[in-house]
Order: sequence, then structure tokens, then C-alpha cells
Amino acid sequence: MTDYGHPVEFGVFLAPTAERFESTLRLAKAADVLGLEFVSIQDHPYNATHLDTWTSLAVIAASTTNVRVFPNVANLPLRPPAVLARAVASLDVITGGRVELGLGAGAFWDAIVAMGGPSRTPAESVKALEEAIAVIRALWTPGRGARIEGEHYSLGGARPGPFPAHNVGIWLGAYKKRMLQLTGRAADGWLPSSPYAPPEQLGAMNAIIDDAALESGRAPADVKRLYNISPGFTAEQLAGLALEHGISGFILMVETEDELRAFAEEVAPAVRELVRKEREALPKALGVTPTPDDGKRLSAETLWDESKRPRGPKPEKSAVYTAAGRAHSRQLVGVHNHLREELTKIRDVVRQVADGITDIGDARDEINAMTMRQNNWTMGAYCETYCRLVTIHHTLEDRSLYPQLRQGDARLGPVLDRLTEEHQVIHEVLERLDAALVSTVAEPKRIAEVAEAVDLLTDTLLSHLSYEERELVEPMARIPYHY
Repeated sequence: MTDYGHPVEFGVFLAPTAERFESTLRLAKAADVLGLEFVSIQDHPYNATHLDTWTSLAVIAASTTNVRVFPNVANLPLRPPAVLARAVASLDVITGGRVELGLGAGAFWDAIVAMGGPSRTPAESVKALEEAIAVIRALWTPGRGARIEGEHYSLGGARPGPFPAHNVGIWLGAYKKRMLQLTGRAADGWLPSSPYAPPEQLGAMNAIIDDAALESGRAPADVKRLYNISPGFTAEQLAGLALEHGISGFILMVETEDELRAFAEEVAPAVRELVRKEREALPKALGVTPTPDDGKRLSAETLWDESKRPRGPKPEKSAVYTAAGRAHSRQLVGVHNHLREELTKIRDVVRQVADGITDIGDARDEINAMTMRQNNWTMGAYCETYCRLVTIHHTLEDRSLYPQLRQGDARLGPVLDRLTEEHQVIHEVLERLDAALVSTVAEPKRIAEVAEAVDLLTDTLLSHLSYEERELVEPMARIPYHY
């Protein structure tokens, strides 16, 4: 189950056919009145039967009030990214923040070349798209003249601006591995179409995006998942895609107002309700919600591959959660929250010492207010005590909790093995922090080493705690546990 928790939104996917644009505009207005979130337009500049997409989007935006508009997806080879960046920002300013950017590497290369565009290999098209994203973001970021040296796109000191009225999302139409990896590394969203990425393929494609996001220091949830769908999907199917594959935007390829009305008035509300109930069911049954990993990392050093973490079994509707089990789950999160709070206090003390705001002795009053007490009120003594607490907590889990969970549900084995391995890694990080503290006692100027060690501890410990809660809160509530 991969539900990234984003609000579920809906929209339409239209073609700017020249001879029937009046119908296209009517559908766009209907989508706005019916409460959909998006209106998107195909972009095939080489198609002589189509009106220009950006001109069409401007007319649609001027004729609507609430919907956000975007190209689905903009043909990069025929739209220079620097000019595209200014066009997107301009329309976003004019509409008060109602523009997003669907972007593609290009297709139908013979037609592109016939229009004077380049012909690119698959590898070249991915590289060009990555450079284009950098160019677009550079021109949306305040600062001096932007400079980028690329193989396909460059900036030689161009002044940024105009700036979008809101944080415009760059959503990539991606299907192959390299494009999916680029989506995970650099994009704000993924925008495939169901005819080319059917539901049964979404899991594997999502995994590539998630792995790339994690390897780049991002959280998978940072990449929004939208899905262009053909008519015929039921509300139950779409809710399943939201809960199982993290799809939070469904864009219907629509041709008639009846199809649009049924989608907006029947399907969309039903999907929202199904997703809402499912999202509320498990935390309500458990009485606690696992703490998500925000994906932020402080250290440049990485000690494990988060993309290789095993997943436990999906929650079963027939599972029985006892009062004692729910209490154990809440206790786990409670202990973790205590560790998080104390770690935040340690970071603050180290920062104050490193910035010269206070010295170790002057930190006594602040540390004395913490929940863990020591006779020797120094930063070093407190950090050492915290290290011992973490070690004791992990030892209890390894020797008592994990064996009982393994016995209660053998499917948890790979997860428990991985958690135990991470305990050892964190133990090594704690030893490194101890060593840095010893050095600082003799040489106070080496406080920077302590700060670096605390950064690494923060990254590893917070990531580990979130992973453990995600995988164990549910089984702890249903598997008997004895201290």
C-alpha cells in the first residue's frame, strides 16, 4: 500500500482541435462550474489541425474562475525552456496562481524535425529535459543573471522573472526507466496516461520514482502522482489506485458534457469518500498514527539505502486490534516522540555552543529543564546519557519486541532483520558522537565535529523511527506482546 496522503483531485484532458474549439471551451467552463480542479490541453505543435496550446490555455484561463490549467504535456523540443518559463510564469501571474506545467521530452520526432525542431535519441531527450527543468527553475528564482552550461540548453546571464504567483508544479509525462528516475530526482509530479501505463504497471514504475527520490534525499511523497485516464474507470477502481499507488489526481480524457458531468457529480465525490474512509479507518482502529518521514536530511553522509527497506504485510480488514495491542502501539510512538524531542534539544544546545551564543557551562539551565537528569550538567554528559537511552531502547526491541512480533507474524521477518541492522548502524553513529564529545572536552574548537555527528544522528535516527512506526504500529496492535 502506497498512499502518499495528498488530497484527491480531478480534471479533464482536452484536445485543442481547431474546428471544434468552441466545444472544448464549453467543456472547460463546465469543468470549472462543476468543481473540478484541472483543465489540461494536449500539446502537439506539429499537428496542423490543432490550435496552439498556450493560446488555448490563455483563453480557457480567462473564461474560468477556479480550475488550474496546464499543458498535458508541453512538447519540449518545440518550446525552448527559457521562453516556456516566462510563458508559464506570465499566465500564472495573470490568473492569480492557476497554472501548472506538464512537461514531456518529446515524441513523433519526424514531425518535430519537420517543424524545425531537433531529433534526439532517448538518452539525449532525457538529458535535455533535465537541463530544461534547471533552466525553468532558474528563471523562476529571484537573483542575479542565471547561468547554466548545458549540452542542449544554457543560460548566459539571463535575468530571472517574471516570477509565478505560486509554486508551479513541474509534472513529467514519463514511462521509461531513465525518465522515471528523472521524475524522482527533479520533478514535482508524475503524469502518465492509462493507455501507455495501465494500472498493473504503476507499482513497478512508482518504485523506480520512489527509489530515485530517496537516493536524491527527497521523500517519495514529494512527487505528486497524477493519471490521465480513459472513460470507464469506476469510483472503486480509482480509489484503489489512490490507496495502492498513491495517485492523487485523475484527469479524464473526455469528449462529451454528459461524460464530464457524470465524472464530476458521481465518480469524483464517490472516490473522495472511499479514500477518506480508508485513510481514517486504520489510524482510528489503532488509536495512533505513525509519524511520517519528511525526507529532510542534514548530513551529506548516507549510511544506508532507504530504497532497499522491506515492506511488511498490508493490513487486513479482518484484523483484530486489542486494547492492550493499541496501547503498545501508542507507547512505541510515545517513546519515539520523546527521543525526537530530546534530540531537538541536543541540536539546539550544540548550535548555541557552535555559534558562540553560549558555552557548555552556560547551557546548564536549559539542559536542566529537560526530562533526563544528570549530576554533571554539561552538554557532554547529557549527550552521553541520551546515547545510552537510545541504545537501551534498541536493545529492548532486539531482544524482546522483535522476536515476539516475528513469532506472531513470520511475514515481518525481512522488516525486523532490517530494523536490527539499522540499530547497529545507529550504534556506530552514537559511538562517533561519543568520540567527538571527548575531543571537544580537550579542544572546544572541535565543536563542529560534534555538530556534524549530531546531524548524522538526526538523519539516521529520525528516518529509522519513522520506518519502524510505519511497519510495526499496525502489527503491534494485533500481535500479543509480553514484557
